Amino acid sequence: MSTAFVLLGLLARGPRHGYELKREHDNRLPRARPLAFGQVYATIGRLIRDGLIDEAGQDKGAGPERMSYVLTEQGREKLAGWLAAVEEPAPHVQSTVLTKVIVALFGSDDAVAARAYLSAQRRAHVNRMRELTKERSDPQASIADVAAADYAIQHLDADVRWMQTTLDRVDALHREVARS
Repeated sequence: MSTAFVLLGLLARGPRHGYELKREHDNRLPRARPLAFGQVYATIGRLIRDGLIDEAGQDKGAGPERMSYVLTEQGREKLAGWLAAVEEPAPHVQSTVLTKVIVALFGSDDAVAARAYLSAQRRAHVNRMRELTKERSDPQASIADVAAADYAIQHLDADVRWMQTTLDRVDALHREVARS
């Protein structure tokens, strides 16, 4: 995820100060890692430098004065280009689960370790899917919460299906690793 583009997207809705940008990021992307204030202000600095946002003035309210920022036309164009660009699927699989299965097969005389690991990991994935399904059906859940839960559930489901297929192949995988 690109923090800069998320901030540009939030500013497309109108002027915001740094605290609002951080709060909206954390609220609207509920499954993403929360932004640190330092990251927000460092990103704002780069966006100003690059001509993608401008200072819109000081907000004077009950609290301390805060600088608001506004999206420039160049920022709108950059955001539109980013949103239109199709993300290429990852060329390599980077999965700790996959790595652990292969290493378990390397390190044992039989396939028991790999089978035990896959079974335990499968249970953890299924439990997490149940938690997310419950969260998704909460009447207080926002659309962002539901979309994030759906996304996570689909990915976990694909992992669970892969784990079952791999469990079915563990003996053959072990024989292959043992021969090499």
